[in-house]
Amino acid sequence: MAHTHHSINYVELTVTDLSAAKKFYQDAFGWQFNDYGPSYSGIRGEGNTEVGGIFESPEARPVGGPFVILFSEDLDSTAEAITSAGGQVVQGPYEFPGGRRLHFTDPSGNELGVWAEL
Repeated sequence: MAHTHHSINYVELTVTDLSAAKKFYQDAFGWQFNDYGPSYSGIRGEGNTEVGGIFESPEARPVGGPFVILFSEDLDSTAEAITSAGGQVVQGPYEFPGGRRLHFTDPSGNELGVWAEL
């Protein structure tokens, strides 16, 4: 996979429990991981390339960092998967110009978003 100059290349989340985070993102979104030791796992994307990582630390990053937004073909099913996997929908789903969106927190307290087309 070629990298594009000045494009987003990698997203990293700080989590308080690596095993719990991997289970949550696997259960909620089907993510797969490359493990690099006891405190870091890479997030696999298409073609087995890495698109990000999760790093274990005593505290999650404070509020105010980058806001990561995922895409969903079925936002209501995604909201159910988030809740079933141990996350919490904290805002929405709500409509915005271009679609619907929700915000959720993972078990470490990281807030991410998910959007879908109308």
